Amino acid sequence: MNIIKTVGSSGQISLGKKFAGQSVILNEIDTGVWIIKLGRFIPDNEKWLHKPDVQAELNESIAWTEKNSPKDTNFEELEARIK
Repeated sequence: MNIIKTVGSSGQISLGKKFAGQSVILNEIDTGVWIIKLGRFIPDNEKWLHKPDVQAELNESIAWTEKNSPKDTNFEELEARIK
């Protein structure tokens, strides 16, 4: 389906209200030829969480917590161990 849009004086094109607030990636594959894709994108400061070694550590931690229930802490005993 081809839709004709006009670029406004500010350089913007409206995709319509159904896309409001969504993130898109825009690729110019040739002069004047654009591909727009909807998607979810990872903020730069969170990319480290998606590295394979970090993912492996996170998966290991999640598996450990699923097998080991939390225990109540005896603060008097903990304080005695610290001293």
